Amino acid sequence: MADEAPTPTNDAELEERLAEVERERDEYLNDLKRVAADFENYRKRVARDQEGLAARAHERLVKELLPVLDDLERALDAAERHEEAKLEEGVRLVQRALADSLRKEGLAEIETNGRFDPHVHEALLSQPSEAEDGSVIEVVQKGYRLGDHVLRPARVVVSAGLSQAEVDG
Repeated sequence: MADEAPTPTNDAELEERLAEVERERDEYLNDLKRVAADFENYRKRVARDQEGLAARAHERLVKELLPVLDDLERALDAAERHEEAKLEEGVRLVQRALADSLRKEGLAEIETNGRFDPHVHEALLSQPSEAEDGSVIEVVQKGYRLGDHVLRPARVVVSAGLSQAEVDG
């Protein structure tokens, strides 16, 4: 019991101790308010920084896509003049330019030859075929991933193997 704080014995000591405890409380409260204000400022600064990063990323992507828009306008001009060969060539240029721009951003087409993979493929239907059971036999819509994240699964038709009648026949 020797480690305990001495107990005040009179009113003056009690009032002095109370004043000291109130000062400590006020210091802690002020410190807490200061930390809360610092955190709020930090939160606002991070939000502003994130908005700025997003705006710059959007700007960079839009700048990258402007030539694609220009090519598309040229293709439409050729279509108005009934220049089919130039129209087809223009549309191919636009498709290539857009695919290149998106590839630079990390977009990759999901592989669809081989076995059905539920992590990257969406089976629209299963039909009998000579292909191995569970293999992709037709791609209805290409799938894409951005980095490791699947943006859109490939929509595919999956082989159900040969039907029993085809096997027996």
